[in-house]
Amino acid sequence: MTAIGELIAQPGALLMILISMVLLYLGIKKRFEPLLLIPIAFGILLANFPSGNMAVVQSTEANGIMDMTLIQLAKHHGIMNMLYYVLIKTGLLPPLIFLGVGALTDFGPLLRNLRLAFFGAAAQVGIFTMLIAAIYLGFSIEESAALGIIGGADGPTAIYTAIVLAPHLLGPIAIAAYSYMALVPIIIPLVVRFSVTKKELLINMKQQDKLYPAKNEIKNLKTLKIIFPIVLACFIFVLVPSSVPLVGMLLFGNLIKEVGSDTKRLFSAATDTIMNTATIFLGLLIGGTMTSETFLRKETLLIVFGGFFAFAISILGGILAVKIFNLFTKKKINPLIGATGLSAVPMAARVANDIALKHDPKNHLLQYAMSSNISGVIGSAVAAGVLISFLS
Repeated sequence: MTAIGELIAQPGALLMILISMVLLYLGIKKRFEPLLLIPIAFGILLANFPSGNMAVVQSTEANGIMDMTLIQLAKHHGIMNMLYYVLIKTGLLPPLIFLGVGALTDFGPLLRNLRLAFFGAAAQVGIFTMLIAAIYLGFSIEESAALGIIGGADGPTAIYTAIVLAPHLLGPIAIAAYSYMALVPIIIPLVVRFSVTKKELLINMKQQDKLYPAKNEIKNLKTLKIIFPIVLACFIFVLVPSSVPLVGMLLFGNLIKEVGSDTKRLFSAATDTIMNTATIFLGLLIGGTMTSETFLRKETLLIVFGGFFAFAISILGGILAVKIFNLFTKKKINPLIGATGLSAVPMAARVANDIALKHDPKNHLLQYAMSSNISGVIGSAVAAGVLISFLS
């Protein structure tokens, strides 16, 4: 009745269990994205023990999973598959996480420095560069789009895009996205080291504001922060309707935060109960897709290396956008602002601020970096919407 004999006969399963242990170590000991990496790792563990009936089975015409009722799914393929096809295959969980992310996001830094939002958009170049590269590597255009979104450094967006365009690659894409998000403190300094001069790193944003003060100041920031998500939602939804599930929930979450005490219970539910529950199920179910048959393939290695390439290009794209901008303006911008165009909020902004402080202890640029960082969240979700519109 034990699984010992089956484990010996399936070395691939043993390797996946080893990978699970490594990810658990990174999540628990090294604290790399523990809120999602630990559930994903334990999901891999559950899926790869033979006869445990906890591995996600991809739907085919032969197994007819898509035509089964929930009870039939649970009976024939286990509870992991029932949850997967209800919560993941429908695309429900990523928007729920975006609801919580929006409620935890402060658009204040973005509104105070709107011109810096451009660099969040520029950083999305990694998405489209990786898309083109993946096509040349032999991936289909749908798979390439799902792979490219890793460059946005936004886990829920990468997962949502994979669900819609390439569900069979969901596990590797999720692992790559969250692994590189956890490595942002290593990747950003690496790219900055080879692309930014010491003189540029010493550009002090507060000094630039004193030398070239803004002509218009925001008089009522609280009111503007309530109006902003509503207006932005209408604008984006008209241009990119397919981005509504992600951007819509992000902006709704932010709205209930900014309204204040009248929506305090909604804010509490979004950031606590809903977001935490969604994160648990998302991690476990993604891990459940990562069996040896689906993960131990050449495509997986290409996705992992391609994800790093997309990350680096996104960071470099933001930096180069700042350098070009500085050629045509008196008020200079520190290139570290461009490096934070990733969606890894607020980690990317904190890393940029730490780099600046190492070169000048008085050069605090966190609030400026957050402007680009927050716009990167919106930019990656919109980019995903554009790709889904054309390819789904």
